[in-house]
Amino acid sequence: MYDSAVVRSGLALTVGRVRGFTGKAILSAEPSLHTLFLPSTRPSYHELLNLIVVDVMTSRAELITWVNDLLQINYTKIEQCGSGAAYAQIIDSIYQDVPLSRVKMNANQEYEYLNNFKIIQAAFKKHQIDKPVPVTALIKCKMQDNLEFLQWLKKYWDMHYPGGQYDAVARRKGAPADPNPLIAAPAAPKVASNGAARPAKTLGASTGMGARATSRTGTTFGTQKEIENLTTQLEEFKLSMEGLEKERDFYFNKLRDIEILIGARVDSKDGKVSESEMENLKQMQAILYSTEEGFEVPELDAGLVDEEETY
Repeated sequence: MYDSAVVRSGLALTVGRVRGFTGKAILSAEPSLHTLFLPSTRPSYHELLNLIVVDVMTSRAELITWVNDLLQINYTKIEQCGSGAAYAQIIDSIYQDVPLSRVKMNANQEYEYLNNFKIIQAAFKKHQIDKPVPVTALIKCKMQDNLEFLQWLKKYWDMHYPGGQYDAVARRKGAPADPNPLIAAPAAPKVASNGAARPAKTLGASTGMGARATSRTGTTFGTQKEIENLTTQLEEFKLSMEGLEKERDFYFNKLRDIEILIGARVDSKDGKVSESEMENLKQMQAILYSTEEGFEVPELDAGLVDEEETY
């Protein structure tokens, strides 16, 4: 437990009370600044202060340079980390056990981002990294959310990287890691010398009907290509949705079986259920029937309710 106000180079930082530090804990000077430690490490007081104070506001340019050098990729914006690919490989550079073959290194669809973050969350759980991953915020590819997460991940990497050379290309088996071009900044329109935007020249203005026909043909081809791409994406979304529905039904059926078993035990008339067991069973029922705030259970028509299962 530490209680102190520290002044370093004119910077005043109040270090709040850190309770119960046993190795697996979240230490923070402010709610947005988290530094994690594995059970095998226990930093000293001065190491703890350095982790909190030093390089808290690492610049975006420095972070991008670090990511590109470590992973041998060519990111230009913090937002591009929102696909999750870079985060997954940064964790792999520490532990070298992330299944990068399942990571979509050049992901450009939200469902691919979600796939990447599932892998990241599994790695966090495996290595007891007690840090919530704000997936919903990160996959929106907003700068501030990804900047904060990348700053945290950089500090974690500084603490746990084993050293040596990390061959990022070999680890991902040469898979292309080009960032999503849709996240790149849009090109600015050309500006004429008088400050007004210069209108684009059209072929039709100089070459007549033939040029307009060619332009129309090109537009039709582009539209057809776009339709094909959207159709492919739709099929992928359908497959993804089917997989999620199967997973949902699988876990629902398990919970339904548990509900029936608990209900049968609670309603048992044989007198063999002890008070402590009954209390535990009712707590389980409370968990099964609990809902989130604002959620309303839909009313079912009597004719649609299945007959109660009995044994």
